[in-house]
Amino acid sequence: MSMFDGLKYRSVSSPIHSIDPRAKLVYVCVLFVISVLFSQLIPLLIILLIQVPLVVLARVKREWLRLLRGSTFFALLIFAMNVISLYFYGASQSIYSIIEHALAMSVRFIVLVESFSIFFLTTSPDMLGLSMEQMGVPYELCFAFTTAIRFIPVLAEEAQTIIDAQRARGLDLEGGNFMKRIRNYIPILIP
Repeated sequence: MSMFDGLKYRSVSSPIHSIDPRAKLVYVCVLFVISVLFSQLIPLLIILLIQVPLVVLARVKREWLRLLRGSTFFALLIFAMNVISLYFYGASQSIYSIIEHALAMSVRFIVLVESFSIFFLTTSPDMLGLSMEQMGVPYELCFAFTTAIRFIPVLAEEAQTIIDAQRARGLDLEGGNFMKRIRNYIPILIP
């Protein structure tokens, strides 16, 4: 089971699964807009914590936590890049404000990934396509969107296969310092 399983639909009987896909799509879009509008750490942490009861209600906690764990690498990368860029190019900001802003950007990324994860874990692509058709979206667009959603797990499996193949060749993804681990991911991006 890979971290990408947090993007596959889970057929579970829960109150969140029974919500209309359009309502869940609106929820994700609202979270997206709110996350982009706020750049302070506290509101973004509150948005992240609001998602926890939804995950528990949806009974997809294991997959959600796996994706959260997998996305921490990218969140750390975002944090490091923000600290570096603000430290060297920030107009005389204090180190505290630089770290707070970098943390906020990392939490923003996690909020976006995790909210879309809840959506994909609890929404059947078939039901989403039917709901979009009921909204008056042209069939061709519904089909393209549904096909793209179904293709995400295929891409995830291919990425996991590449990761496994590189590990079989002796690539250590967890060893070394932060920069060494970043360099270790290059063969995965360019197989």
